[in-house]
Amino acid sequence: MALPVVPEDVLPQPMLSPLTPAAVFLVVTVAPGGEPTARGVLAGLAGLERSVGFSSPDGALGCVAGVGAAAWDRLFGAPRPAALHPFRELDGPRHRAVSTPGDLLFHIRATRVDLCLALAAEIMRQLRGAATLEDEVQAFAYFDSRNLLGFVDGTENPVGRLAAETVLVGDEDPAFRGGSYALVQKYLHDVDSWEALAVEAQEKVIGRTKLTNLELDVAGSHVDVNTLIGPDGTQQRILRAAMPFGRPGRGEFGTYFIAYARDPEIPEAMLRRMFIGEPPAGHDPILDYSRAVTGTMFFVPSAGFLRAFPTRRPPN
Repeated sequence: MALPVVPEDVLPQPMLSPLTPAAVFLVVTVAPGGEPTARGVLAGLAGLERSVGFSSPDGALGCVAGVGAAAWDRLFGAPRPAALHPFRELDGPRHRAVSTPGDLLFHIRATRVDLCLALAAEIMRQLRGAATLEDEVQAFAYFDSRNLLGFVDGTENPVGRLAAETVLVGDEDPAFRGGSYALVQKYLHDVDSWEALAVEAQEKVIGRTKLTNLELDVAGSHVDVNTLIGPDGTQQRILRAAMPFGRPGRGEFGTYFIAYARDPEIPEAMLRRMFIGEPPAGHDPILDYSRAVTGTMFFVPSAGFLRAFPTRRPPN
């Protein structure tokens, strides 16, 4: 099914593009006085992407940029996206979703690692002296779309028109049509403890079969906890773009989780269910093997919005 036609001035960034085998995630904070440089990088991002990817048209190079709540007013002033706010920390009975610094997000992806690295390097070069790197993750596709726990990830992602309706802000916030919200967390996995479980026990934690990816009817499983039903009885959806990452020499194995949503309340509700739990269910059992070490939220403006504000200074 074709996606809805979007006017040029609200053309979205490439959140809806298919996942690729390679990705780099950059999260930075903008230094005082670095705002003009940051605005210039955001405004020129599409051109920079074209320049780096020009010689490799089959590389599918793309970049999505998001702006955090703490930086929005400094960069663009009023108005601001209606639902933009800092990541809300969650302290559950056993597990914690932390909130960490982050003014800008760059989600770079391509079919080749070198293209991702080249674009990331140029972005950081242009931001030198104007921003501080908070987190950098080089991620990759793992076997048949599996995470490092061995299970297929992103099975329930919406596609086509439903994906656009799930991700893109519409008339509810007219000044920011074509934008989206990105909720980002970096998870580290306790692989040794996980692999000590029998496959049947792992499947009960996830709520899917490991080999065939069939959904299981397991109350309180990861799948069950993250199935959110709205007041009208329909399933509330997000677009997951999570990817594995790892450094085996350091014993580091993880998932870089990123959710795009038209309404950030939907992924936030899922996180509350995961970390706080809802009676009679407790926390998401996957958290016994996966620890969140970052937590940030960003608004992803439309590509047209970024092009229109290369040097704008916010009002005093």
